[in-house]
Amino acid sequence: MNYPNLERLIEIISILRSENGCKWDREQTHSTLKRNMLEEAYEAVDAIDDNDLNHLKEELGDVLLQVVLHAQIAKEENAFNIEDVAKGISDKLIHRHPHVFGDVKVQSTDEILDNWEKLKKEEKPHRTSIMDGVSKSQSAMMSAQKISKKAVKTGFEWPDETSLYDCVLSEIKEFQQAKTQDEKEEEMGDILFAVVNLARWNKIEAEQALLKSNKKFMARFRKMESLADKELEKLTLEEWDSLWKKAKEYSKSEIKN
Repeated sequence: MNYPNLERLIEIISILRSENGCKWDREQTHSTLKRNMLEEAYEAVDAIDDNDLNHLKEELGDVLLQVVLHAQIAKEENAFNIEDVAKGISDKLIHRHPHVFGDVKVQSTDEILDNWEKLKKEEKPHRTSIMDGVSKSQSAMMSAQKISKKAVKTGFEWPDETSLYDCVLSEIKEFQQAKTQDEKEEEMGDILFAVVNLARWNKIEAEQALLKSNKKFMARFRKMESLADKELEKLTLEEWDSLWKKAKEYSKSEIKN
């Protein structure tokens, strides 16, 4: 099985990083490329949310570029190369899918996930806490949900959904009673963490839910801008409210169509 275009990409990156290549590419390090990696991954997610496969193909190319760039930098440092990266993930996938590549029998997706976690734990014996392995670079919303999921695996869970609602309301009350800015910040964090747990309880990815709400708000605000008959700064509260209701109705009709 040949992948000439993948080999071509690896060669292009090697040339760009060479002495006669591109000055910008040569100056890049693992650290300077961190932001690029995050941005490209999020843009790929946007393409998935938009169900735009042509855009997704382009964005996956940008993500792949980041992978190949990091591998090339590591190769120059005699740390590892792209082949080592591919071998590592291939070995991991085979080890964590014994029901496919071995003789383990499973009856459900839950059993597959349980086996995955057990094998993952065996691979990382240096981790002493259930909280080990939570990325420090991902968004706070994603971190909160992962932390919550890890805690639940040990049995640390709310007894029912009603108790979660009570927790959210309790945190809001504590925020209302906070006096200093530091206290308000701390209590706001507790509110957000409780809401993330409510999302997890309902099998909702909090990060995705918030991204969708952001997108919806921006679309409605743009619609308000187009409907306004004067400068936004001059609108009264009643006019803002009226425009918002019109924008909401417009977005609902778009969904129906």
